[in-house]
Amino acid sequence: MKLTNKRAVVTGAASGIGKAIALSFAREGADVAVLDINAEKSAEVVSAIQSLGRKAVAISCDVGYADRVAQAFDAAETFLGGIDILVNNTGVIRFSPIVDMPEEDWDHILRTNLKSVFLCSQQAARRMIKQGTGGRIVSISSIHAVLSEPNCGHYTAAKGGIESFSRTLASELAPHKITVNFIRPGATFTELTTPMYTDAVKRSLFERVPLKEIAEADWIASGAVFLASEDSRYMTGQSLTMDGGYVMDGSLPSAEYCKE
Repeated sequence: MKLTNKRAVVTGAASGIGKAIALSFAREGADVAVLDINAEKSAEVVSAIQSLGRKAVAISCDVGYADRVAQAFDAAETFLGGIDILVNNTGVIRFSPIVDMPEEDWDHILRTNLKSVFLCSQQAARRMIKQGTGGRIVSISSIHAVLSEPNCGHYTAAKGGIESFSRTLASELAPHKITVNFIRPGATFTELTTPMYTDAVKRSLFERVPLKEIAEADWIASGAVFLASEDSRYMTGQSLTMDGGYVMDGSLPSAEYCKE
């Protein structure tokens, strides 16, 4: 197992990609602190992790506020006995054109999706530095850090900010053997996104995505396992893009440039 006896904190771990990551970490031998504001779903994830023979605790936390994050990390460190891995996964999305976007929507998305990464990374890094045994910080970005997403200007700004922040944090923490990397998922089935993937949306996606699939959350979790493990020990400040080829493909669907 790749994460035997590692101690991990995963934010937004009650559902979706975060849940898949927490369970994948447990299967690989890690103990996990589940940080999420949904107590009922967090308890279900904890129970599932315990059934895999690993320790787990649910900690209710709105990760957009410094005092709450500090308290949550104190609780996680006490339960786990230390912190070796942090996954910044918490994220929300709202839709609004920029010219009509309420300021409170901007503030909410930036606080939840970006400020949380700063606050949680800061708390984890302080503890990892004190431990002196290195560590792993993995953040969940999006292909929309580099692609526009109309009506989601706050979301794309936050995801782009995660990547810029992560590169700088990687430079600062490298002397402590703490690596900082991020994952760019493409279209992925989660409780939040599945209703969005109507037949019409799927047809459009499959024209654009070379592998012609929408990812399962477990597929993204496998990337987090890699970045949290020793397999990625010489990798920091980098993006792991898991999007079925969406970003790299420059072809025009259904267009023919030439014929035989």
